[in-house]
Amino acid sequence: MNVGPVGRLGRWSATHGRIVAAAWIVGVVFLGALAPQVMNALSGAGWWNSGSESVQAREQIAPNFGGNDSYALWAVVTSDGATVEDPEFQAVVDRVEGVLAADENVASVIPPQPGQTISEDGRTAVVLGGSGSDPTEMVAAAADLKGDLSRAGTETITVELTGSSAMWSDFNEANKNAMLTSELISWPVTLAILVLAFGALVAAGLPLLLTIISLVASAGSLVIASEFFDVSIWAMNFALMFALALGIDYALFIIFRYRNALFGQKLPKLDAITTTMDTAGKAVLFSGVTVLISLSAVMLVPSPAFRSMALGIMLSVVFILLATLTLLPAVLNALGERVNKWALPWAHVEDHRSPRFTRWAERIWRRPAPLGAAALIVLVVLAAPVLGLRTGMPSIAVVPTDDTSRIGYEQVAAAFGPGAPGAVQIVGPASEIEAAAEAASADPNVVAVTPPQQGGDGLALVQAIPATDPSDPAMGPTVDRLRATMPAGVLVGGAAVENVDLESALGDAVPLVIGLVLVLGFALLLVAFQAPVAAAIGVVTNLLAVGAAFGVARLIFQEGWLSGLLGFESQGFLNAWGPVFFFAMIFAISMDYTVFLLSSMKEHWDRSGDAREAMVSGMAHSGPVVLAAAAVMVAVFFTFSLSGPIPPKEMGIILGTAVLLDALLVRLLLVPVALRLVGAAAWWQPRWMARVLPDVRFGH
Repeated sequence: MNVGPVGRLGRWSATHGRIVAAAWIVGVVFLGALAPQVMNALSGAGWWNSGSESVQAREQIAPNFGGNDSYALWAVVTSDGATVEDPEFQAVVDRVEGVLAADENVASVIPPQPGQTISEDGRTAVVLGGSGSDPTEMVAAAADLKGDLSRAGTETITVELTGSSAMWSDFNEANKNAMLTSELISWPVTLAILVLAFGALVAAGLPLLLTIISLVASAGSLVIASEFFDVSIWAMNFALMFALALGIDYALFIIFRYRNALFGQKLPKLDAITTTMDTAGKAVLFSGVTVLISLSAVMLVPSPAFRSMALGIMLSVVFILLATLTLLPAVLNALGERVNKWALPWAHVEDHRSPRFTRWAERIWRRPAPLGAAALIVLVVLAAPVLGLRTGMPSIAVVPTDDTSRIGYEQVAAAFGPGAPGAVQIVGPASEIEAAAEAASADPNVVAVTPPQQGGDGLALVQAIPATDPSDPAMGPTVDRLRATMPAGVLVGGAAVENVDLESALGDAVPLVIGLVLVLGFALLLVAFQAPVAAAIGVVTNLLAVGAAFGVARLIFQEGWLSGLLGFESQGFLNAWGPVFFFAMIFAISMDYTVFLLSSMKEHWDRSGDAREAMVSGMAHSGPVVLAAAAVMVAVFFTFSLSGPIPPKEMGIILGTAVLLDALLVRLLLVPVALRLVGAAAWWQPRWMARVLPDVRFGH
């Protein structure tokens, strides 16, 4: 039996099951012991552009102005009747100052200042707690302090903790809870779909087993990674989601192929495993590498949060790949024919060639133009709205209405003006600060500038209060104008400005990420299939599903369609990370299906040399797997649309829509239509390419 390296690895794993199992047990036990620490070890911050001017400003302000930087804590004391002059109100302020002073993460406590942090009517006052630790610790401190600060109030005088640290704390907590709830809902739905897809309970349980093992390993690995650099808490959420989706995808492909080899082709158990890993296992390897390449492009975004989220997903993919290529063959060898134990009465587990997909592929072959045109029209119509897509960093609307950071934010905006929560911090040499303050005062979107505050290292600080809300589109141009008029050595920063700088970095990264993903994706498909036309078809058709998904996203999240049904408050834009992060994720998932589909077609092309046989038989063999895998992913992603906060809803709707359209209209319709139209040219290979590229074959 002529077997490639993936097939040999699968055969070795199957015949050395005890060694493989022992290695996985040791690894999972070690990493599993760390896994419970993951939520406490991961960072709640990191949402900034590392090389930006606003981060430089924060790094100057923190040590020289008592931590009164963008991650300072704002304790908002307010009353409907009492004022700051009343003893009861002052007593609450004193208790708030005491709570803040007692926390080791608070570098200084700044009492309410007349004309700055005391409202004109005296009924709202802000006590500032300077950041004495890094942003990650300040976000954690906000989570710990909000309860104590709330209890410092009375029935008539309330205390709410707001500011950037508190907002990110509430934002992360709401999203974490929502995503975990959605994932709990998705597990039984996923199991039900797997039972229907496999027709046997034991086979249906294997993907979930691999997913759980990979998740435990990923969680422990993230804890280790957090010892060396900040890892966003979102990394675990995305790792959990991708491990579930890809673990099921890969196991589906392997187990479908194994059962055909064992029951359909009547191969001995070990030969069935070897054949499966040499064909389907090779496709899984290329798919996993494609996913890793797509996600690695997110590393171009200079933000700790984004880079660590990509890292979390990549770790989960690596563990899923390792488990699929080593542990799964060992388990299949141990189970043998028992993989079909508790089969459903109507299941035909030995069938690998689907009669329904055979008929569908033959219909496409006969009538490619009308079917392809119909799919293309639907995708173009759905993608058209993307031309008017607007993006922005999360507004306070992403935080639940009853969270302390949102209540405090709205109280500050009501008492001091809509721009007060987004004060722009201007820091520089004391000799230049008066000129900087005058330049800021002259800006049309600035309503007030605070008196200069002298700090250490010869620096001084003023704060400019915009006329507009921090998430208003006017914020970006305001920051640009201010920076253009500042004297030399003066920096413009603040929490709202950090959002502006990150949004700008995300916008700059979009063409780079898209270009890199497309080029690397094409290169990998070229290596896998040795056919430039087929590789180009796989890459170009991916863009149609991506465009349609973002077109739908604009209608829902920017224009507010279905907002009542889905239960969210539209921000008037899509969160700025969507185009970069979701594009990479969608492309990775789409390439997953592309590899499954084209590898099956390439296998039949290598065997027959007939374009019709390659397309029809490839569809007949891989179509059911692609459809079942897509059904699982759509179920997993759409459960996130049930979440309360906007970001999980965006992720669920965009990814779920993309997978649905990609599977039904692109992989199972447009790609076969394109292959039908180009015929044998799809598998043409230039002579020079045969000499340069490695000889990769998916047929056994």
